[in-house]
Amino acid sequence: MRDRAFTVVRAGALTTVQDRGRFGHAHLGVPRSGALDPYAAALVNRLVGNDEGAAVLETTLTGCAVRSRCAVTVAVGGAPCTVTVDGRPAPWGAAVRVAAGALLEVGTAVRGVRSYVAFAGGVAAGPVLGSRSTDLLSGLGPAPLADGALLPLGAAPPPGAARYEGAPWPGVPDEVVLRVRFGPRDDWFTAGALRTLTASAYVVSAASNRVGLRLEGPPLERARPGELPSEGMVLGAVQVPPDGRPVVFLADHPTTGGYPVVCVVREPDLAAAAQAAPGTRVRFVRGR
Repeated sequence: MRDRAFTVVRAGALTTVQDRGRFGHAHLGVPRSGALDPYAAALVNRLVGNDEGAAVLETTLTGCAVRSRCAVTVAVGGAPCTVTVDGRPAPWGAAVRVAAGALLEVGTAVRGVRSYVAFAGGVAAGPVLGSRSTDLLSGLGPAPLADGALLPLGAAPPPGAARYEGAPWPGVPDEVVLRVRFGPRDDWFTAGALRTLTASAYVVSAASNRVGLRLEGPPLERARPGELPSEGMVLGAVQVPPDGRPVVFLADHPTTGGYPVVCVVREPDLAAAAQAAPGTRVRFVRGR
């Protein structure tokens, strides 16, 4: 029971291992992946003394439960949720000492979508192309957590390594505002469609996932028919499929696509998009 690892008791709706992601491989068709809310992931890592880019668990809506095989310091942040250790309440957003054999339970998100669980030493799943992140689109990295899985932990950081500088995580807004820069294919849409995009409120669809935030609302009218040859996509690209409703590409997005990209969201705004639950209102504004 003293080895540095933990066993998954309840995997939840979708729990994956995430770090900062894979950079520099788009030319090979490999997206960045990584934590959808990097600010929350960095914060919980600081709380337990890790480097900000250490691998953490990213839960989706229903949390997870794990049993540690060693004494370890843990922090849960991101979407607020209940946290218990062997059934006893523990703080969210703070470092917690978990004894060997104890059960850490991360509850259902009460606001937002994705909670993050950092262990001192980080989750030490084998890296692929320089990252431990699970990429749901390409299948790279460790598999999504399953009940009974055993995951290793890295060496504990030295005493005194934990940092806490207030509460920089911005929380989950009632309405998500995404600042955008139009292009590269805004000329494929009518002037009225561009006005519609920035004047209307959209709503997050339940079909959203780590690939993209799918939105329901007024369709965007095309100025020209047909589709484009496949071209490169970037994080935050707002692609418009034939139904006219925008899709905001998140970390597991494809590296190429043939639907026109009307605009691109500023990267700092994507964390709020990742925490937007189905039904959340979303507005687009020209970047400032």
